Amino acid sequence: MVTIKSKSEIEKMKVAGKVTYGALKAVHDAIHPGVSTLELDRVAERYIKSQGCTCSFKGYAGFPGSICASVNDEIIHGIPDHRILHEGDIISIDVGACYHGYNGDACRTFGVGKISEEAERLIRVTRQSFFEGIKYAKAGNHLYDISAAIQKYAESFGFGVVRDLVGHGIGTDMHEEPEIPNFAQKRKGIKLAAGMTLAIEPMITAGRYDVAWMDDGWTVVTEDGSLASHYENTILITDGEPEILSL
Repeated sequence: MVTIKSKSEIEKMKVAGKVTYGALKAVHDAIHPGVSTLELDRVAERYIKSQGCTCSFKGYAGFPGSICASVNDEIIHGIPDHRILHEGDIISIDVGACYHGYNGDACRTFGVGKISEEAERLIRVTRQSFFEGIKYAKAGNHLYDISAAIQKYAESFGFGVVRDLVGHGIGTDMHEEPEIPNFAQKRKGIKLAAGMTLAIEPMITAGRYDVAWMDDGWTVVTEDGSLASHYENTILITDGEPEILSL
């Protein structure tokens, strides 16, 4: 069942989204060659707690970090550790903040120092695919209109659109209904209504879309070793244009 949030619930989600964005900014400012992903995790946790929120990810289904830190060919759920970032790496930082029981969720892929033109292009297209998708995130449209628009845009640049991982509804639970694919479906999906809160998150690869799970049980990588990029925001469906809560 897809929940419609009340005005008071939306206000809490706006706070959670704002803090989630602030945590991403704090981590971005701390990224440089020589920093460890564990240090970035601590930056995010300190910021989130300083804003009166808790870290949505820490302990979620046993996840050990406050952020997901996914480097280069890692698509999602990379575990922060003592790994050092190097010039030319790209890193996807996924983070969530919880305010009075309501969650925000967002991700960005950042370059470490100077990165390749291919990596720059991948990050840029992934980000824009999100904005192409949410052009359809309006009350009265159908959910999979978003999915089809994301796929069409990303694939027009020759990139792969991950099939095994999807976006989701969000609220008091990090992952609520509905699931939101980033690729076209045969059906239209549910009709969107004002008050729905969704985490839209294109996961795009520079090669094929096939994925593999690492032995840690969390980290998902591209099967062909190609670079991966991830861009996510929590959005609110309204009677007009969607409102991005994590910008």
